[in-house]
Amino acid sequence: MPITSHDPYAYDIPEVLDRREGPHGEIVLRRHGALLQIIANGCFLMDTSDGRSERRLVDAAADALAADGGRRAPHLLIGGLGVGFSLAHAAADPHWGRIAVVERERAVIDWHREGPLAALSAEALADPRAEIVEADLVRYVNETSDTYDALCLDIDNGPGWTVTEGNDGLYAPTGLAGCARVLRAGGILAVWSAQPSPEFEETLRNAGFQQVRTEEIPVARGVPDVVHLAVGPG
Repeated sequence: MPITSHDPYAYDIPEVLDRREGPHGEIVLRRHGALLQIIANGCFLMDTSDGRSERRLVDAAADALAADGGRRAPHLLIGGLGVGFSLAHAAADPHWGRIAVVERERAVIDWHREGPLAALSAEALADPRAEIVEADLVRYVNETSDTYDALCLDIDNGPGWTVTEGNDGLYAPTGLAGCARVLRAGGILAVWSAQPSPEFEETLRNAGFQQVRTEEIPVARGVPDVVHLAVGPG
């Protein structure tokens, strides 16, 4: 029997709002009850249910900078726009100077500028400090002439659980060299992950990053998320 708007089980079936085939595969935005969800190549990335991990990613970088004496209007690079929690949280903090978000998926950018995710990010995108850079993050950190005080990266489910195979390079020595390249002296690298990775910590140390540590972020259910934190070399 067809599901109607009065059917109590209607929200159990996700509704696809947009589906696109991009250079890195399929990207889907769907609504599941009150939640908006982003799915890439069949892999669940994130939804609008909470956002505490994305907000803590930004705050952890800010706290690390403050612990080092702080700096005036630090520049922040966010890797991955997602559902916009990190961007919105950073823009709500007058402490930050420039806030750049690197996002490679045109569909995600469109969903924020003129689609269902605009409700979460419109105010942040109207902030003159904020901008979206449409680019692949790995390529961006190796080619841009811009520098930042903090890099907050959230483009995968973690260093060991990447969305696409090409993202592996970001967590390898060459990718971390790119991150170090755009970090100003004493700058902070913060990397979100669904689980801790001692191997990634060791790779960070071998790449010259200092004060490497992992901070747990409690979640509503299951094992905690984590943020890997490190001070850039030099």
